[in-house]
Amino acid sequence: MGVKQRSKSLKSRQSDLSNTLIQIDVLNKIFPEINVDSFEEKLANHGYADGIHATDLDIFQLNIGKLCNQTCAHCHVDAGPDRKEENMSGETLEICLDIIQKHQIKTVDITGGAPEMNPHFRWFVEACRAAGSEVIDRCNLTIIQANPKYKDLPAFFAKNKVQIVSSLPYFSKSRTDSQRGDGVFEDSIQSLKDLNAVGYGKEGSGLKLDLVYNPSGAFLPGDQASLQAEFKRQLKRKYDIVFNDLYAITNLPVSRFLDYLIESGNYEQYMTSLVEAFNPTTIPGLMCRNTVSVSWDGFIYDCDFNQMLELSPNVEAKHISDFDLDAFKKRTIVTNQHCFGCTAGSGSSCGGTVV
Repeated sequence: MGVKQRSKSLKSRQSDLSNTLIQIDVLNKIFPEINVDSFEEKLANHGYADGIHATDLDIFQLNIGKLCNQTCAHCHVDAGPDRKEENMSGETLEICLDIIQKHQIKTVDITGGAPEMNPHFRWFVEACRAAGSEVIDRCNLTIIQANPKYKDLPAFFAKNKVQIVSSLPYFSKSRTDSQRGDGVFEDSIQSLKDLNAVGYGKEGSGLKLDLVYNPSGAFLPGDQASLQAEFKRQLKRKYDIVFNDLYAITNLPVSRFLDYLIESGNYEQYMTSLVEAFNPTTIPGLMCRNTVSVSWDGFIYDCDFNQMLELSPNVEAKHISDFDLDAFKKRTIVTNQHCFGCTAGSGSSCGGTVV
């Protein structure tokens, strides 16, 4: 079945928040109003007066396009079916591949949008695997059911031993569809069954299937271990579905989730809760320290969220065509108020909690 879209992207609605400068202004203005420390002040108070520094480059993350078959309410990418022009070119992917091969990058993390909708996706996955890199695909699950040309994706993933990381807001239809659109839950369940059928999530298969949970409203995620246990129990009992790990990720106040917070009247309360949950022990494990994030047009960033806010990194070479690994590993991370999302509670990253 097809997914019924619940809304359009901020860009197609011509929303003010489609402008990243306005998003950043909104983020910065709230802190004097709620009378709490800024992120930079929090860092200074906990021994990071000179900021957060990069360590190494272990993860090469690419957002290969904002085109998606879904328009999710919380999407920080503002992806959707109407974002057809923002797709990474074959030329840019070739440049990325050269860097991955040259520096023997351990992990290539491919995201979107729905990354599988990029016409060069399968070639790039195969090339990265041939180069010896582990490949993660951040699959929204429904893409497998969206069109007959995607039905063989589970077999393609299995052949190339791609790690699948998929968002599933909840193990119920109502909560999932309210966040991601009508029909998403049923399509997601079918796709999980299709992935299980080729070995994903099954012990001894070597095919890793992980799920991502992020809250449907203006609150922080619960305990990751408890959520994982409950998801495993419910999905096995109701649908005979198995998976490996569950990542609990905090929603960051960026793009459509920022829009949701403002429209629902929860913005001030949510930002206050993030600040109050600030945990300095999360800082050593933040994903920005060992990751490069590459946008669909080839510009580099400290992380996926900085990419969506167009916060350029503290390096001279801003484009992947001029990438300087040594300089990138020595940089200080660019931070702003959205960074409270990654440092709240047990922390948050593309791989779940960090402490």
